[in-house]
Amino acid sequence: MIKRADVENREYLYLSPYATKAAETRGRIKPEEKCEVRTDFQRDRDRIIHSKSFRRLMHKTQVFLSLEGDHFRTRLTHTIEVAQIARTIARGLALNEDLTEAIAMGHDLGHTPFGHSGEYVLNKLYSKGFRHNQQSLRVVDVLEFHGNKRGMNLTAEVRDGILNHTGSVMPFTPEGQIVKTSDRIAYINHDIDDAIRSGVISADDLPSECIRILGDSHKKRIDTLVKDMISNSEDSAIIRLSDEKLAAMNELRSFMFENVYHNIEVKSADDAARIETVIETLYRYYSDHPELIIREFPDLAEHTDMEELVKDHIAGMTDRYAENTYQEIIK
Repeated sequence: MIKRADVENREYLYLSPYATKAAETRGRIKPEEKCEVRTDFQRDRDRIIHSKSFRRLMHKTQVFLSLEGDHFRTRLTHTIEVAQIARTIARGLALNEDLTEAIAMGHDLGHTPFGHSGEYVLNKLYSKGFRHNQQSLRVVDVLEFHGNKRGMNLTAEVRDGILNHTGSVMPFTPEGQIVKTSDRIAYINHDIDDAIRSGVISADDLPSECIRILGDSHKKRIDTLVKDMISNSEDSAIIRLSDEKLAAMNELRSFMFENVYHNIEVKSADDAARIETVIETLYRYYSDHPELIIREFPDLAEHTDMEELVKDHIAGMTDRYAENTYQEIIK
């Protein structure tokens, strides 16, 4: 039997000196007895994967609001792609794969229904502003359960990676830094793939210089970026792409914002107005009926601002649950 202590000892033998070792975790908010078999980072990953919030990601939009085929990405498939890209980079750099995977699996738990469109509307409605990375941390710290208690009680390293997977603050572990860039590698490239499949753009529309640098296929671009990150981050606690590859990736990202994310064929004015109507209606309805929120969060309602719980409830909805609830309200 391979015990937790054996795994922790192997990390010192085989991982880079820059790797975050499970035995040296900064710990949990509430101390827990150690698992006999799994490291703390493995336990975090398992708690995330077995959560309701993780399962709901399969019914949350990535980019395309009306899925007309079975192969468009959802928030769940995006999460899995991020995790696998990040694990490959972590392995190539001899960093901690378990920590990397845990952060990747939890990074988008706080996303709203209807993708970034839903996030935009909820940010306008909620007085303190809404950011999905902050909500992801709230999900694992407060909203989800571990056993019969609120909060997953994750390690500091995983919580930091989830919170700082986007934004200007860099995660304090190299594994968190891997996920931060892997998220961008994943969504730029799989959104290109979905956009071409849907006919919104063609491969010939992509910036030619970016394609020359990164590759002319989904597979080649990811392979190029993954290998570049590994080769430019060896023997370092800082994870980075080369200047050339980073510039090409950022140009592709700009192209996607201009030609796909803001394209009316992906999200028409009617779609955007519909999303705003649905979320605004839900927000005002639950604000006017706090008894329904108290029923949903009976243990939190006594010491949490009602507006925050309304925001929590709507952010946790899947696309179809939000739509079905809206239909019930307007009957």
